[in-house]
Formats: sequence, structure tokens, C-alpha cells
Amino acid sequence: MSTAREVAPEWATEPTEPSSGSGSGSGTVTEAEPVGSRRRLRGLLDGAPPSWCADPYADALRSGRGPLFLRRADGWLLPLEVERWCAEADAADLDVVERCEGAVLDVGCGPGRLVAALSARGLRALGIDVSEAAVAHTRGIGGRALRRSVFAPVPGEGRWGTALLIDGNLGIGGDPGALLHRIAHLLAPGGLLIAETVPYDIDERVHVHVTDARATAGDPFPWARLGTPALLQHAARAGWHATDQWSTGGRSFVALRSRSTNSSAEPPNRTAVISSQRARNPSPGRPVANS
Repeated sequence: MSTAREVAPEWATEPTEPSSGSGSGSGTVTEAEPVGSRRRLRGLLDGAPPSWCADPYADALRSGRGPLFLRRADGWLLPLEVERWCAEADAADLDVVERCEGAVLDVGCGPGRLVAALSARGLRALGIDVSEAAVAHTRGIGGRALRRSVFAPVPGEGRWGTALLIDGNLGIGGDPGALLHRIAHLLAPGGLLIAETVPYDIDERVHVHVTDARATAGDPFPWARLGTPALLQHAARAGWHATDQWSTGGRSFVALRSRSTNSSAEPPNRTAVISSQRARNPSPGRPVANS
């Protein structure tokens, strides 16, 4: 496991990162968040398992190819689309890019194809990921990225115009409700979330680990998989409202608006282990093998 310390570039340490066009509002807390949500966030911060940033996932990103899988304890495998993640943005990705508003935060940016595509179109974008390899790859293709968990402090909280949860990143932390509350706190009031869902009906919370063809495994971590109906239910409970949903290239997406005033999320723990956000995440496809 790498012990190298990632140093954030100076631009990304400014608290007012999103500038004009990122949505109105200063992130002022005006509403109390349910106690249960605060407890879920605290659990994700304080109870996160050890980080795995030098592992089969990091090796796959450096080489640009798999095979790579998420594996449950019962042997169930879900293939991860490393080659697509490391390629340039495809038509489905560019559709997402065209829908973005203001400054964009790509949560779990992986190797950075969306951050690069946004930047190439003159949009202000930042990727965050706990994987050092992912952050390095994103910067290497011209994107801006920080090695950071979504549950840790993020520049410009309460000012982002759009947040992205693509390639299965709805699963981060294994608690969709807590993740949606956190994203709402990061966005400007009325901000936009574009999330990719599993293209069939599922609402699943499991513990998984990343493994390669040699059965080299990272540490287990909590994960979630949501189809569109499940996301809409979780979003409604968290105060979001859906504005659009669509499918393209075998992938499914939902656009959600946050409430017009930010709810109060518990401040992120600056000393928390950042591994509650996991590496670039599962394809929305079905599992293909058991062993």
C-alpha cells in the first residue's frame, strides 16, 4: 500500500471554489436536518474501514484495463468497466455533460473522463476520489482533482451548481440516504444532481471488495446498488424532486433538484478516514459470474 501523501493544488484549497454560474446561495444553514441523517453521516465518517488506495483498482487504472470485479462474500461478481472509464467520454457521458449547470463536482471521479470533458467545454469542474491513482490520472488528462472523500471537507460547500454520481457512485458509503443528504449540503440551493442508476429495479446494500483475475482483493467495504425506482424513493424522502430520467447506450440516469434552501448537514470530520468513499465504481450491469 502506498504511503505517499497527496498534496492538494493551491487552487483547490480555497473555500469559494465554485464561482459565477455555480448557482446562487452561500450555503447558509437555514433548516435542521433529521437526527438520523446526522447519525448516518457520523457513522460513515468515524466507522469507515481502512483505505485501500494501492490495490487491484489502482493497478487497473494505471494500466487502463481489467478485468476487475466487485465481489460479495458469497462469490457473486460484478464486472467493472475499467476500459470505458479510462477512455474518452462517450455519447452517454457527453449527454450528461451537456445537462450540467454552473460549477460541477464529480463525486468519485475515477480516471477523470467527465472532468476532462467538462473542462474541455470551458466548464469549471472538480473531481474528488479517494484513490491516488484516480486523482493522478484525472490530472494527467487535464482535469482538476482532489484526493478526498465526499464525506470529508470539500472546497466550496453549498456553492456547487451540479454534482455527478456516475458509474455506480450512488453506492458510495452503502447508505443512499446519507449520501443524498451530503450531496444536498454540497450543492447550492436548488442545485442539480445527475445520478446513474442500475438499469433494472434493485435496492441493495451489501459488503463487497474489489478483486482482479488473480483473486487479489482489497479490503471489504459497504456498497449500495439502486435502480431508478429505488433512487426516486430515497430522493423523495431526502427532500429532492426528480426533473428528468432517461436511458442511453444501455445506461440509465436521473436528474434531481435539491430543495431551495440547504438543509443542515453535520460538519464533515476533518480527521476522518477518507475510505468511506470507494474507488471508481461498478458498472450498472448485472453480475456475470459466481465462484
